[in-house]
Amino acid sequence: MSASLARLLARRLHVSARRNALSQFNMPAMSPTMTEGGIASWKKKEGESFSAGDVLLEIETDKATIDVEAQDDGIVAKIITTEGAKNVKVGSVIAIIGEEGDDLSGADELAKQAAQAAPVAQQKASEATKPEPSSEETAPRPSSNAQTSAQEAPKPEPPKGDRIFASPIAKKIALERGIPLAQIKGSGPNGRIIREDVENYKQTQAASSSTATQLPAAQLPDYVDTPVSNMRRTIGTRLTQSKQEIPHYYLTVDINMDKVLKLREVFNSTMSEKDKSAKLSVNDFIVKAVACALTEVPEANSAWLGEVIRTYKKADISVAVATPTGLITPIVKDVGSKGLATISAETKVLAKKAREGKLAPSEYQGGTFTISNLGMYDISHFTAIINPPQSCILAVGSTQATLVPAPEDEKGFKTVQVMKVTLSCDHRTVDGAVGAKWLSAFKGYLENPLTLML
Repeated sequence: MSASLARLLARRLHVSARRNALSQFNMPAMSPTMTEGGIASWKKKEGESFSAGDVLLEIETDKATIDVEAQDDGIVAKIITTEGAKNVKVGSVIAIIGEEGDDLSGADELAKQAAQAAPVAQQKASEATKPEPSSEETAPRPSSNAQTSAQEAPKPEPPKGDRIFASPIAKKIALERGIPLAQIKGSGPNGRIIREDVENYKQTQAASSSTATQLPAAQLPDYVDTPVSNMRRTIGTRLTQSKQEIPHYYLTVDINMDKVLKLREVFNSTMSEKDKSAKLSVNDFIVKAVACALTEVPEANSAWLGEVIRTYKKADISVAVATPTGLITPIVKDVGSKGLATISAETKVLAKKAREGKLAPSEYQGGTFTISNLGMYDISHFTAIINPPQSCILAVGSTQATLVPAPEDEKGFKTVQVMKVTLSCDHRTVDGAVGAKWLSAFKGYLENPLTLML
């Protein structure tokens, strides 16, 4: 065999091998709890090559928008799931990728195979979770002869009076769909309304409404439907689970904030001469006081893990931040080792990233204790739901001028700035006495804020 023929054969074998290098690119799980996400944007187009470390696309999780980087060099052969797609299951095929020099003509076939495999997987999942049919649905249908004789036999008179006879499932469907049972003629025994009557009524109404004259606009309901975001869906699931499974109890205390406000004023007047953006907020003092109180009462810095109660050595404080798509809790790490200025700067950066949806998973997953502050909205008092598996969450209200007895004053009273806070505790990990002890320590630090510097 000549050398030129050998090189040609080797080249053909190499190309043939490369043609099989196309592979499916699946929706990645960007966090341990992520089950689905959205495609915010593709950074690479079909036919465009990429290198290891390049951002391929942005994925919307339940908490943030995260960049997905390429692990190796390659080329985007075909994009299956386009930008703006929502509720994309983790593991589903979203693109076909290959390597430079690959024959991309097979990308369409791979995409078709992925599309055919997806409904099968979804059907298996739905069958696994499909509820058992009701007795009404599983009851055997009468034969045609039985139906004929039933039609010839005289129908019994429906029961008289205002009471409506309907099966439980018919009532449930009618309630969910807003269908008036009084306007439905039942086809069941003794004129009883069954499921099919309710469903047929809706279909009849829909058909007739298409030809009927439209109602005046004044009679139509006035509302706006907003699709549920991934973040809002996750919040609903986690907080419902928390409220149902965790035995909450609540402790409330009033705190004199006069000294904190005076100390903050002194700090900020000094800071403003150097950097106006470095001003401290009341929340910065609260975050620091929480960490100091957790050092004094470490039992509150814990988590229920089923078989064990984990007590943390560092205070990683989750601070609740409201965003356009829902609530998220970025974490200020190891607060006990940081000063007020550092806490203030980190909190501002995390809050900005949270509102822009740019938090990394490591910046909001975890945390040992949560603070929810609604004082800026002039809310005097509220209770918060625990963020599992944490044991406690502190709900902070506004600071309000309050009259209190003052025997040393000639008037007998004085005005002080009082802030009301409520601690929600998991009774499985934090007993009432422990919660009260922690709240007393927290109050002590804020009423004597110079102790925060020690």
